[in-house]
Amino acid sequence: MATNDMRLIAVFGATGQQGGGVVRALKADGRFKVRALTRDPEKYQGPADEVVLVDLEQPETLSAALANAHGVFLVTNFWQEGTDEIKQATAAIQAAKAAGADHFIWSTLPNVETISGGKFNLPQFTGKAKVDPIVKEAGFTHHTFVVPPAYYSNFSGPFGPQKQPDGSFGWVLPIDPAVRCIHAGDIGELGAIVAGAFAHPDRVGNGTYLPFVGDFLSFNDIISTLSQQGHRISYTQVPQEVFANFFPGADAIGETLGYYEAFTYLGPHSHDDKIVIANEVAGMMPTNFASWARENFKLEVASVA
Repeated sequence: MATNDMRLIAVFGATGQQGGGVVRALKADGRFKVRALTRDPEKYQGPADEVVLVDLEQPETLSAALANAHGVFLVTNFWQEGTDEIKQATAAIQAAKAAGADHFIWSTLPNVETISGGKFNLPQFTGKAKVDPIVKEAGFTHHTFVVPPAYYSNFSGPFGPQKQPDGSFGWVLPIDPAVRCIHAGDIGELGAIVAGAFAHPDRVGNGTYLPFVGDFLSFNDIISTLSQQGHRISYTQVPQEVFANFFPGADAIGETLGYYEAFTYLGPHSHDDKIVIANEVAGMMPTNFASWARENFKLEVASVA
């Protein structure tokens, strides 16, 4: 099929981990033309067919960015300072609908506020979940939700085990290490599910949730795996109120881990059937933690500002 005849997919966040993986997977699939959307087109280095400027803080950039797009993949960045994810996403959804997009895929997360009855406050999760009904109500011919996991990379390097006073490395965290509650994966592989969803709208384009999960872990699982690979890592559980004072932002990390322990990353219901469909659509089994760690795990002391 000539490139000009291929359906065009516009990918937000094309320089980020999620969007970058989506661009790569769509190009590898070979059925679509890919437009990378980024705030800095001159610096884009990826394999997209075209690159267009877009800034979710400047809605006037959206119309040209989404012109003639058959499909749109949207991810927003909670951690970008001053970001209002619901406002940004709403503008992108409206622009995609106005542009005539057929299939809209939104990268979402569980509604922790609803799941926990307000016990846990994880705005980085709940804010994305609150966009879901906006996508549903927009009236796209097809729409799909992908759910990224906890990143394996969060267990390595500066986010991983830290050097202890005796020179060893270990985790000191407020979560029971025996509780298996973390749905995790190699975020670079999320794109395979997105590409598969765009290729199979008849199967998953009716509001299907596709969680990407490479492994379901406890901290004991993580440490056991790393131990088998030659790493010596300790684990010390401390109360949340103690952990919250360790460093700036520790309280939010503790809150996140508390939610995982109480409800699991994806929430309290079984997600096995959705995970199976996601893997089938992706046409691959995601990398498990042991395989990822063998190639990528490293010990590194975090720098404290």
